[in-house]
Amino acid sequence: MEKPQYLSVTSLTKYIKAKFDRDPYLEKVYLTGEVSNYRKRVKHQYFSLKDERSVINAMMWEKDFARVNFELEEGMKVLVIGRVSVYEPSGTYQMVIEHIEPDGIGALYQKLRQLQEKLGKEGLFDERFKQIIPKFPKRIAVITSPSGAVIRDILTTVKRRYPIAEVVLFPTLVQGNEAARSIAENIQAADQLGSFDTMIVGRGGGSIEDLWSFNEEIVVRAIFEAKTPIVSSVGHETDVTLADFAADIRAATPTAAAEIATPVLSDELAHLQNQQRRLYQALQKRLELKKMRFDHAQKSYVFTQPSRLYEGIAQKLDKLTEKLYYYSPLTTIEIMQEKTNNKQKRLVELMNNQLDLTKEKTQTTIISLDLLSPLKVLARGFNFTTKNDKIIKTIEQVEVGDEIEIHLTNGQIKANITEVVANAKNEDI
Repeated sequence: MEKPQYLSVTSLTKYIKAKFDRDPYLEKVYLTGEVSNYRKRVKHQYFSLKDERSVINAMMWEKDFARVNFELEEGMKVLVIGRVSVYEPSGTYQMVIEHIEPDGIGALYQKLRQLQEKLGKEGLFDERFKQIIPKFPKRIAVITSPSGAVIRDILTTVKRRYPIAEVVLFPTLVQGNEAARSIAENIQAADQLGSFDTMIVGRGGGSIEDLWSFNEEIVVRAIFEAKTPIVSSVGHETDVTLADFAADIRAATPTAAAEIATPVLSDELAHLQNQQRRLYQALQKRLELKKMRFDHAQKSYVFTQPSRLYEGIAQKLDKLTEKLYYYSPLTTIEIMQEKTNNKQKRLVELMNNQLDLTKEKTQTTIISLDLLSPLKVLARGFNFTTKNDKIIKTIEQVEVGDEIEIHLTNGQIKANITEVVANAKNEDI
């Protein structure tokens, strides 16, 4: 018996890969499916294509993906052209995609871009028009299908977080030809009632065709014109509609929408209790401070010696009385008279002083003159001689034979000059 030949895993995988590569039916395959496990990478793209029963791995080389003119998204239905190959390291087969396009929605994407550009220019998506979602709503309007999971998730979340809020459902068509009108009319109806604090508009996930009602212009304008703040929750987190852009805030899921619309009641109650406790403590401290100030005030002189309150006022009153008396007409005349009298008295005193000083100076002068008087000199035995009423001072003033008068203290003597004799030191007579 011939011994069997064992192949390596690599050899078998290479053989299978060669079979795939040579098969003309797998060389160019046209495939439709839903994108799954997609996460955009820097270069080559790896994801899966699936339908209701099966999944196949798919990849695109960087050069092929660069030609794609739309954003590939999770859950998107696509049409692809490529070949089937085997990836040797893992031994799995995959679809190597060379071309990809949306499955029958190319026109919808074009319409969506055009409508978004048009409404964007009108300002329907501007942040400056966004309203603030009330933190403590009393009534919440929900615009969605009554039979979907959206309303159940919202009711469950609101009951868990904020059960005191009333949730009112407006049964709405969210898919089909009449869905857009139904959505817009219910938004307007809820807004016109004016009794709702918040409005949630939403539906579950689906394809772009399923969600298209929320891209309709009539719905976008109804959301923009509503005075009630609106939370939008349409599709899955990756699904984006024009209703999301027009709404005041977008939620990724219905549960998230309910969480945005309501606070957690238990947290708010705990916060209120904490605030109440802090307020009580603050009031206690304030009362203690007021009591200390009151006790201090009771011990102050205002209560122990109340008369001290009026000391300053009494002094001020005295000063004002003095000023009043000083500036009164009668007092002014008296002051002027007193000033005049004082001036007269001072003038008399000055004159008397000046007179006394003059008398004193005169007396001193008389005494001095008396001491210098010729009579006083004559009384001491001196005399003086005159010739023709002129006092003779030198011998040159007289000659022999001149008649002279000698003046004494008690009379005069007349005599004639008989001889003129000079002092011994003089040579001439």
